Amino acid sequence: MKTSTLLKSISLVAVLGATLALPVLAHPGAGMGGGMGMGGGMGMGVGMGMQNGPGTGPMGPGARGMGVGANLMSPQERTAMMVKMRAVKTYDECKLVQSEQHKAMQARAKEKGITLPEPRQNRCDMMKARGLIG
Repeated sequence: MKTSTLLKSISLVAVLGATLALPVLAHPGAGMGGGMGMGGGMGMGVGMGMQNGPGTGPMGPGARGMGVGANLMSPQERTAMMVKMRAVKTYDECKLVQSEQHKAMQARAKEKGITLPEPRQNRCDMMKARGLIG
């Protein structure tokens, strides 16, 4: 009789523990998960000057490190832009690709009634400083 009561108690504790742990384990939390792209954590893009709210600015989820307006592009367009930028050989070529892309993103933003902020850094200057382009 005591063994039966002990087994019931252990089973009850195990079920209650699993029930309490399930929501914690199901929550992805901050980190590399959840489709955040090349970075972790939540709130990529908070305070970017967009009217859409936190985490939805031009550097929103999935667009970290891509630059102004990246959340206005599809994943395929972002990939194509990365390929283009990696293929440039000169600073002038880089500036041309960057300028064309920025104009396209400004047009898309205007269609959606939003204003893109100014870029925080110049990708071409960074590439030149690292010796990636001449």
